Amino acid sequence: MMLDTLVAVRRTAMDLLARREHGRVELTRKLRLRGAPVELIDSALDRLAEEGLLSESRYLDSFVSSKARSGYGPLRIREELAQRGLPRAAIEQALAAADIDWSAQLRELWQRKFPAGLPTDVRERAKQGRFLAYRGFSQEQIGRLLRGADLD
Repeated sequence: MMLDTLVAVRRTAMDLLARREHGRVELTRKLRLRGAPVELIDSALDRLAEEGLLSESRYLDSFVSSKARSGYGPLRIREELAQRGLPRAAIEQALAAADIDWSAQLRELWQRKFPAGLPTDVRERAKQGRFLAYRGFSQEQIGRLLRGADLD
């Protein structure tokens, strides 16, 4: 399908938005990959934003809650959103508004992944720490948990 008219670009953008929320940068990239000219993309996305069909804040909220449910921590979520071209201030606002207990998230993830409990040696402690850091939790949070300080 050629995306050479405003109607075609808008329809494609709406199809993408119907599947899941998208940020403006991500939607622009996808439309460019489909061959749409930048002028038409900007015009179509401006109109969708005016109509409330394209919302950065909705996208941020959706992304944060989805990733948190999947076991990712705030550092990883923050980095992924920054890589998607979203402003730091909006990312911080979305993370704060999500009202997620990151310590509880960390504890639940750790208990699922490591049912044997606290590490018994340095090697196991390093393995658990690496996994949790990769998932986006801070060294401070991980250290507290692995010392047993955050265990109910």
